[in-house]
Amino acid sequence: MTTSGGIRPVAAVGAICWRGEDVLLIRRAKPPLAGHWSLPGGRIEPGETVAEATLRELAEETGVTARLTDWVTVVDRVDRDPGTGELLSHYVLIDTACVWLAGEPVAATDALEARFFPVEALAALHLWGETLRVIAASQRALMR
Repeated sequence: MTTSGGIRPVAAVGAICWRGEDVLLIRRAKPPLAGHWSLPGGRIEPGETVAEATLRELAEETGVTARLTDWVTVVDRVDRDPGTGELLSHYVLIDTACVWLAGEPVAATDALEARFFPVEALAALHLWGETLRVIAASQRALMR
């Protein structure tokens, strides 16, 4: 493993937004995971709470408004160059569950596409394993 080259962990949020039994995903426009489906989210701005960042990122990327319901988990996303092992990025993702209030998903800012998917359709999207895990954890929490 190589040194960090000055890269520091970045605090970020992920919104697990439910509309009934469907979950909202975006197709990412930028790295990491550009072109892949993912949870809406992004960096926490200075002075912003996790809740504020979650709802802001959700609205900016999808046009959807929601109500925050629960903290789900924290996930590290560490990306390294496969050839050299050089650290490319490190995000500490705070994933929160929320319930849709209004708006039809429209891709904006960092998203190429945005839409709700039934949970049964997620396997075909080849999501990052941690994304599948946090969606499942959120779904279990909502069913309590």
